[in-house]
Amino acid sequence: MNLALFDFDGTITNQDTYTKFLFYATPKHRVIATLILASPIIILYKLGLLKASRTRPALSRIVFWNRREPEVLKSAKEFATHYLPSVMREEALAKIKWHKERGDEIYVVSASLNSYLSFWCKALGIKFICSELELKNNKLTGRYVSGDCSLDNKVKAIKSTLDLSAFETIFAYGDTEEDVPMLALAHEKYFRWQRISSAKLHIK
Repeated sequence: MNLALFDFDGTITNQDTYTKFLFYATPKHRVIATLILASPIIILYKLGLLKASRTRPALSRIVFWNRREPEVLKSAKEFATHYLPSVMREEALAKIKWHKERGDEIYVVSASLNSYLSFWCKALGIKFICSELELKNNKLTGRYVSGDCSLDNKVKAIKSTLDLSAFETIFAYGDTEEDVPMLALAHEKYFRWQRISSAKLHIK
């Protein structure tokens, strides 16, 4: 059996869905307060002083703290059903279909949130590994269960879920430097839908 590992934002989609979901899932009365609290984080990110892998957990903490899970999941299901189909890359869907027809094991491995990614992946009949929001006492804390699923955390999550030695060929698809550690695991690596060699993995 072969394994196909897909990043989500920018690889399967043509734009960032994480930020879009934050606004989609935040009640209007809470948006202004959220923007005020998050503005220093956003400014640091825009200035290049805070990496995306640290920005996402900080924003999620503000947006989802003390939120009821059913409320967030309702928005997540609507987001996955009505918005995500509009930002899919045709070549990505075609490649997923190709792997399914071959009988390959397929995983989406992403820093996107489990809240909405779970609905999208289950609808396509594929598996997922992603950033997972923590739930305590029936409410979200805004924290991540195992950290932001990017960079080396992607590799850690993949290896804790899968026995990579069981696969004859591993394919990996990504579009940013956050995907490089995952691409390094693969026999066939694709960066922005172009096949690359191990020598070209140091992408900036």
